[in-house]
Amino acid sequence: MTVKLGRILLTVLAIALAVVWAFPVYWMVNSAFISTAVLQQFTPHFFPGEYFTTSNFTGAVADGSFFGALGMSVSITLLVVAFCLVFAFLGAVAISRFKFRGRKSFVLALLLIQMLPAEGLFIAQYKMMSSVGLLNSVVGVSVIYIAAVIPFTIWMLRGFVAGVPAELEEAAMVDGLSRFQAFMRITFPLLAPGLVASGVYAFLQAWNEFTVAVVLLPAEAAQTLPLWLRGFVQASATRETDWGQVMAASTIVAIPVIVFFLLVQGRMTSGIVGGAVKG
Repeated sequence: MTVKLGRILLTVLAIALAVVWAFPVYWMVNSAFISTAVLQQFTPHFFPGEYFTTSNFTGAVADGSFFGALGMSVSITLLVVAFCLVFAFLGAVAISRFKFRGRKSFVLALLLIQMLPAEGLFIAQYKMMSSVGLLNSVVGVSVIYIAAVIPFTIWMLRGFVAGVPAELEEAAMVDGLSRFQAFMRITFPLLAPGLVASGVYAFLQAWNEFTVAVVLLPAEAAQTLPLWLRGFVQASATRETDWGQVMAASTIVAIPVIVFFLLVQGRMTSGIVGGAVKG
């Protein structure tokens, strides 16, 4: 009876924490469908009800810059995810499957790189991209993002590769497969959760990143969605802030992340846990 009561209390606590965590997201979406005049009333409205409107969304994308920012964000994110998965996968395999001098030092260096403050690299990154003519470009931002994300994704995938016994590949090789065939047919399918978890991490870093984009995308015509949202808020600051449109713009930026997370949440959870305990 005591154990059952404890489980009930833990369940209630978990639900309460989930509600507290999710409420800001709900309030953002709820406010996106309510006009600013209603939002500024003293009495809060937890449901749009009779005040439901979609004018905030049409107003947020009315100037047309949204679609350019969306294309920029999608292009950068796809490049970052694709290149990070390929390079991180190869790096993780090299670290986990091959013995070479300095291997442990290299793994330690991956973690130390993550400790470097991004702000300390802005000047060098700006001068480097400017010198090769890659400011205000998808390629320039993608290169910096990839360099920033790869160390952690290598470290994450290393745990998965190390968690798959090499004996499985050796047994397949005894049956006549080459080393490459054994790896692709036996080991690679088992790494799917790790690849998904790493892909989600790279996606979130590229989609939501703001500070590097501010430095490398100074032109108004070249901006990602976070920069578009910043510009939208700044434009609102010159007059009375239209909070309904601000919430609508924030919802638009958040929707792809939420949808992507819902699609891969099962594999992402198992991937994060697996990568944390293996290796």
